[in-house]
Amino acid sequence: MKDKKIKNKAERENKEAKSPHTIVSYIDNLKADIAAFFDLNSEHTFRPFDVHDHFGVQDKKVRHLINEIIHELEEAGTLTYHQNGTYQAGPNKPVNKGLTGRVDRVNKSFAFVIIEGREDDIYVESELLNGAWDGDIVSIQALTKNSRGSRNGRDSGKNRVEGRVSDIVERSNADIVGIIEVNPRHAVVQPDNKKLFDPIFLEPEEIKGAQHGDKVIVKVTQWPTRRSQAEGEIVEVLGKAGNNDVEMHAILAEFGLPYHFPENVEAEAQKIPDKILKKEIAKRKDIRDILTFTIDPVDAKDFDDALSVKYLEEGNVEVGIHIADVSHYVLPGTELEKEAYRRATSVYLVDRTVPMLPEKLSNNLCSLRPNEDKLAFSAIFEMDPQGKVLKQWFGRTVIHSDRRYSYEEAQGVLDSGEGDFPGELQTLNKLAKILRKDRFKNGAINFDTPEVRFRLDKDGTPLGIYQKERHDSNKLIEEFMLLANKRVAEYVYSLSRGEVKNTMVYRIHEAPDPDRLKTFATFVAKLGHKLDIDEENKIAKSMNNMLAEVEGKPEQNLIESLAVRTMAKARYSVEDLGHFGLAFKRYSHFTSPIRRYPDVMAHRLLQHYLDGGANVDKEVYEAASKHSSERERLAAEAERASIKYKQVEFMSMMDPDQEFDGIVTGVTEFGIFVEITETASEGLIRMTDLGDDYYELEKENYRIVGQRTKKIYTFGDTVKVKVKDTNLARRSMDLYLAGTVPSPSRDNNSRDSNRKSRDTKPRESRSSGRSRKPAGASSSSPKPKRRRR
Repeated sequence: MKDKKIKNKAERENKEAKSPHTIVSYIDNLKADIAAFFDLNSEHTFRPFDVHDHFGVQDKKVRHLINEIIHELEEAGTLTYHQNGTYQAGPNKPVNKGLTGRVDRVNKSFAFVIIEGREDDIYVESELLNGAWDGDIVSIQALTKNSRGSRNGRDSGKNRVEGRVSDIVERSNADIVGIIEVNPRHAVVQPDNKKLFDPIFLEPEEIKGAQHGDKVIVKVTQWPTRRSQAEGEIVEVLGKAGNNDVEMHAILAEFGLPYHFPENVEAEAQKIPDKILKKEIAKRKDIRDILTFTIDPVDAKDFDDALSVKYLEEGNVEVGIHIADVSHYVLPGTELEKEAYRRATSVYLVDRTVPMLPEKLSNNLCSLRPNEDKLAFSAIFEMDPQGKVLKQWFGRTVIHSDRRYSYEEAQGVLDSGEGDFPGELQTLNKLAKILRKDRFKNGAINFDTPEVRFRLDKDGTPLGIYQKERHDSNKLIEEFMLLANKRVAEYVYSLSRGEVKNTMVYRIHEAPDPDRLKTFATFVAKLGHKLDIDEENKIAKSMNNMLAEVEGKPEQNLIESLAVRTMAKARYSVEDLGHFGLAFKRYSHFTSPIRRYPDVMAHRLLQHYLDGGANVDKEVYEAASKHSSERERLAAEAERASIKYKQVEFMSMMDPDQEFDGIVTGVTEFGIFVEITETASEGLIRMTDLGDDYYELEKENYRIVGQRTKKIYTFGDTVKVKVKDTNLARRSMDLYLAGTVPSPSRDNNSRDSNRKSRDTKPRESRSSGRSRKPAGASSSSPKPKRRRR
């Protein structure tokens, strides 16, 4: 209470009130702060002067105001009055419970609560999380805005809204994956998820035969409180940590993704006849006599799209894009439908695919395999040699694929002009290049980022890492799928009657946030590249020029990945908002119903409108769109986790003396992140391993600077590194600079050891104000827990 700034805070703010609105805001904030103080210290009682003392208030008017607020909180049931003149947190929830959002636990010290539709997230210190875990849906009570800078003492440059969790609305997942540590009296499960910091305790009778070091799935039976630890019971013992199948299943479980189908779903799939009935063929456009083929990855098992080519008079060509007719087999109300909706997407880990549909459909009935009649939903276009669409037709068909190409085989035919159907492939390739050129001319952005792939042995052990190359054959398929998706969306829109437009499931991608763009432009400028963001209609062209400029340079992967993260995330919605990245006014997902539930919805809606059906309820489809977007996010996170695991596993097998070229991809208070160029694997060089000096973070310049030597490490710097340590359980890797001696390895299970701070990446700023302790309670009262602001 000797800090004059804190002591005079209330008086100063009171004097600065200039309008009734400001006064009300001040009182509301003070009321929220007082409620938070009592709730945080609910086991203690306080007299009003203890509260005055805690907030450092001396002004009589402000003290009187605090007394009135305490009385109001008592009347509301937020506080309980005791006969000895003290007050304590009451049974009711705090006033102004506020907003609802999802917890994003950044590190052990704090979290953000992300609120849909709100640009700025609310910062919550760990002691104000009220037992909430990462991913939980919570009610958040906003406290006060401040501009005191980041927790590390450096100004963040932005005001930040702080808050406290007043209630937990929904737990994200009661099933947690982790490694069990078995002790004589109890067992502990340490969660794999880096954003979960609480161990889960189990009684000996709850471990179900798990051995020390096993990977397990545990159900939380008692969530942690201020007075007790989290408790749980084992749901499933996956097996010994480090086994490939165990780890892949653990990743799926960690993100709440299923890896086997319920028996009733499999049984329903098995009952579907294999043979196509003649009466079904009679309902459809029969194009089995037109040349048709598929082009897919060499290891693909489900072929959900095919192309047909038919030459017409005057040099025109009829191109058919044929998509597996999943909606014919997966009907509303069936168990197959319920499971497809629940999953919403197939999941692609490094060594396996977890399909949305049972194998009977995904790899058999719905897969457009060669030399078999198949039911399809088709978009057929008549195109002139300049790539202009002259006519279009949409509807259900029966097709017969004449050839199955891998991308490599198709590319070989394109390159050599020899093999099966070279003329047709060349025709499609020419048209695809025209379509691609037009897209970029209209403002599409060329996010042609490389994909990490692995060579695995039969046990799943990585033998090598490589980046998947994209050739004309890949781009050929991509352009015709984009054409179909775009034209289907436009066609459904064109069938609308009156001012109310037909409900459709769109794939939308909104324009990037200006602040993110500005941050990204500033970052690339420090690497010597220019991004013009002043005029919206020039952003795409400037972005493409910049991405082309960095191609082949050490910083290519870094800039490309950050460019993608700068953009808004694409999602599903019934709102007709367009697709910024593709420069399409209207866009849907129609071409992959085997692996994406929104495509199944698009097929059903298109057929409904083709049949003359009236507009349908938006709310039902919007809810399904949000669900699909969320499942897609989880699937993508699981895929990244499996890639990270295999990268760390591969690097763990390297010669400890081997040097690698790397590039600095992140700077934090505790070290620098480096991506090894050869394997695209990222690791951390801790500050303790930069032992030649004491380094400080200059966040605004994306660098750390040695205080004595003035040596600088900044984004984009190339370095040579060695592997110091790997931790498969945490999917993390420690590096050190070649030519230096690393410090002794620390406990690699440290919760903060491999976590990136949001404040040190060139992406949307997330302000985190400096921790500032308020004055403590008087010596005659119990010492309250501090609410740092």
